[in-house]
Amino acid sequence: MSISKNQTKLINSLRQKKYRQENGLFIAEGIKVVNELLTSNLEVEKIFTTELNAFTTDDSNKIVEITEIELKKISAFKTPNKVLGIFKIPSKQENIGQGLILALDTINDPGNLGTIIRLCDWFGVQQLVCSKDTVDCYNQKVIQSTMGSITRVNIVYTDLKNFLENTELPTFTADMDGKNVYRTELPKEAVLVMGNEANGISNEINNVIQQKLTIPRFGEIQKTESLNVATATAILLSEFKRGISV
Repeated sequence: MSISKNQTKLINSLRQKKYRQENGLFIAEGIKVVNELLTSNLEVEKIFTTELNAFTTDDSNKIVEITEIELKKISAFKTPNKVLGIFKIPSKQENIGQGLILALDTINDPGNLGTIIRLCDWFGVQQLVCSKDTVDCYNQKVIQSTMGSITRVNIVYTDLKNFLENTELPTFTADMDGKNVYRTELPKEAVLVMGNEANGISNEINNVIQQKLTIPRFGEIQKTESLNVATATAILLSEFKRGISV
């Protein structure tokens, strides 16, 4: 069985957020990523692969064997890795509202968001709250960057200011003029807010944050202006988790 023109058209349309939302579908590519998603609670729509026996689902009709030439036509990569999967976007998730919560204010780069989702998975942060203008977590570049971690993190898009104003948890953010994170006693339950790659958190969000933390520079020259948002997130999550026994 080969891929149809309608299927090709659908796949190409799913590169855009508008059509992902209209169809309730997203794309994943590569053996590792697709297998991770297949073993999760996500529902698969279709699998297109050059290796028919490499993937299994409860419904074999959802797996279509195609040629390498056909895969190249539908793949976003110059060198496709044997499989492209279409999965259903799960129904809207609700806020967990407890524990250590990470919140993102206008993160634009898909690679950064994907890495941050992986960090949540690594550090056991179950809840990720995103502002409505943060990049779509079902963007294909985000999916690829998460390496399957997206299935283990609860992600909610909401009015971030309203969320912060109504949470009972203490709120923190990263700020060059904040308290030294290495000398600050951090709670087990809190909301950590990370801001836009270029501009940090917005003024309206900044006004509702209770405490600000900084990651001190140790270099002698100290000319580096700031850390990448994903790198800073990793350091801060590590510090929040450092005092918790595993």
